[in-house]
Amino acid sequence: MSRDGQPVVMPAAPGATAMALGAGALPRGHWFPLHQHPQHQIAWAAGGVLAVETAGGRWVLPTTRALWLPGGTAHRTGTAEGADMRGIYIDPDRCPIEYSAPTMLRVTRLIRELFEHLTAPDIDPPRRARAEATVFDLLEPVAVIPVGAPAPSDPRAAEVAAALRRDPADPRTLDEFAAAVATSARTLARSFTADTGMTFGQWRTQIRLAASLPLLAAGLPVSRIAGRVGYGTTSAYVAAFRRAVGVPPGQYFAE
Repeated sequence: MSRDGQPVVMPAAPGATAMALGAGALPRGHWFPLHQHPQHQIAWAAGGVLAVETAGGRWVLPTTRALWLPGGTAHRTGTAEGADMRGIYIDPDRCPIEYSAPTMLRVTRLIRELFEHLTAPDIDPPRRARAEATVFDLLEPVAVIPVGAPAPSDPRAAEVAAALRRDPADPRTLDEFAAAVATSARTLARSFTADTGMTFGQWRTQIRLAASLPLLAAGLPVSRIAGRVGYGTTSAYVAAFRRAVGVPPGQYFAE
């Protein structure tokens, strides 16, 4: 992020055709600062689990999912446990498709092989152009609702939010959190609503569900995930996930 708080504009790698690719291994816990590209971008990981945050939500991407980011979209990209990232940059002037908002994409075995093919450093321009055209034909959006919540700006609410991000299973009530930050429950509740557009309960639910996504992507059983993110029973977690996202957790990353 720049000194004035605005996202840094990062140019993509130049290329003679529609796409340019960047690849790299991200270590555990690594996050790029808030930035944006003039080009469209497809964020994907050939290994591990990638996460992307925008103003509109948080997307978690196992190897079977990628995220289309329209040019100019401010975002942060990172990983909790490490990932082998691929950044696929697309020249808007030579792109035959357009998604106006961040869009999750299905990564089939064929698309995965094409992404890897395009990453090869010695691929010649005619072969690259043919592979690019095939990728554009095969891109398939996945209808999912992003999960996540903005951070409150009030210092007391921000302290509570930081505690819940560190441990989404923290069982303290609104009253208990209010006492911990030396304010009233009513004041704390108003701060969350004013700063995030959500009640405290809604905000905590989003944080818990967001924390569960990397665990789902890693293949952990739903029964184990529920307790780790603060739900007393598996059924309570599944019901909350379905209400917020529209599908049960087991289907979120399904083929």
